[in-house]
Amino acid sequence: MPKYAIVHEWFDSYAGSERCVESFNTLYPEADVFALVNFLSDEELFQILKGKKPHTSFIQNLPFARKIFRSMLPLFPYAVEQHDLSAYDIIISSSHAVAKGVLTNSNQLHISYCHTPMRYAWDLYYQYMREAKLDKGLKAFLVKYILHKIRIWDVASSNRVDYFIANSKYVARRIKKIYNRDADVIYPPVDVELFPLHENKDDYYLTASRLVSYKKIDVIVKAFSELKNKKLVIIGDGPELSSLKKIATPNIEFLGYQSGKSLVAYMQRAKAFVFAADEDFGITVVEALSCGTPVIALNYGGTAETIIHKQNGIHYNHQNEISLRTAIHDFEQSIDKFNPNAISLSAQKYSRTRFEKEISEYVELKFSSFNNGRA
Repeated sequence: MPKYAIVHEWFDSYAGSERCVESFNTLYPEADVFALVNFLSDEELFQILKGKKPHTSFIQNLPFARKIFRSMLPLFPYAVEQHDLSAYDIIISSSHAVAKGVLTNSNQLHISYCHTPMRYAWDLYYQYMREAKLDKGLKAFLVKYILHKIRIWDVASSNRVDYFIANSKYVARRIKKIYNRDADVIYPPVDVELFPLHENKDDYYLTASRLVSYKKIDVIVKAFSELKNKKLVIIGDGPELSSLKKIATPNIEFLGYQSGKSLVAYMQRAKAFVFAADEDFGITVVEALSCGTPVIALNYGGTAETIIHKQNGIHYNHQNEISLRTAIHDFEQSIDKFNPNAISLSAQKYSRTRFEKEISEYVELKFSSFNNGRA
C-alpha cells in the first residue's frame, strides 16, 4: 500500500481549502498531515482531521506567531521546504500559497489541488499594494522586492508538482498563465445536504460574506442604496463593516455574523442571493443554490461556471453598482421563471460525495500511470 502525505498551508479557520483537506483525510485516513502552523482548537481540528495532529513548521513556535504568522510570508518558502516527506509515496498538497513547494524526489508522486496561485503576488498585486498604502517609501520598496522574489520561487516550485488539479476552469486558466502548466478541473466539495431546498421565498435579497475589500460588498450596498424599495440583508462581519454602514440606506440591514442554522434559514427564504466578488469558485453561491435560491453574480471567475444565466440565476458583466442594478431589474422581470427545485438540483453536482469519488479515481489513475512509467 502506498504511503500518503497531505500538505496544507495553515490551519487557522474552517473555510473552503480546509473542506478539501477534510475530504483528503477521509479518503486517506492513514495519511500524515503537514502544515506551516496549526492554531485551531482541538474541536475544530477534529472536524477536519478526525483526531490527528498536523506536523507543523518552525513558524509555529515563533513569538506572536498566532497573531502575525501571515506577516511572515518571506519565511514561508523556506519553512515549507523543511517538511521531510522522503518517506511517502504520494503527496497531495492543498495549495493557495506555498504548500505546492514541498520538496519531493523522482520516486514520489505529487498531486497539487490548487485553490489559486498566490493572488496577492499575482492577480491582486497592485490592489494589495494600494490598499496597504505601499505605493512609495522604504517599506513599499521592501515589500515589492519580497513579492518579486516570492514570484520567482512560486514559478520555480511549480515544477515540483507532477499533476495540478484546479478548483475551477477559471483557476486552471490562471495556472496555465502563471506556471505554464495544464490543470485538470475537479470542483471543490460543498456540503449541499446542510442547505436543503425551501420553495417559499420572502421579499428580501441576501448577501453573506466576510466584510473585506475584495468581496466587493460596497458594490452591493451602493446598488441597493439606489433601490430603496428593495430590502437587502447582509450577513457577516469584518473590517469593512463601519465604512459600509456609512453608505447604507435604511432598506439595508446588517445582521453581523450568524450561526450555521440562522444563515441557512436566511438563505432558504431569500428572494435571491447577491454576489459581487471575483472568486476562484464561490462555495457560498452553491450553498444558496442548494436552498433553491437564485443567485445574481458576476459573469466572471467561478460564478461564470456555477451560475447559468436565467436558469439558476442572473449574470452581470461589470463589477460595479450600475451593472448590478441592471441585473436586479432583469431578475425582477423574470422572477416567475425561476424554479426552486431546478435551482437546488443544479447545486447537487458539487457535493462532497462527488468530490471524494473524483479525487479518489484521479489519484488512483495517476499513481497507476506513475508506477508504469517507473517500470
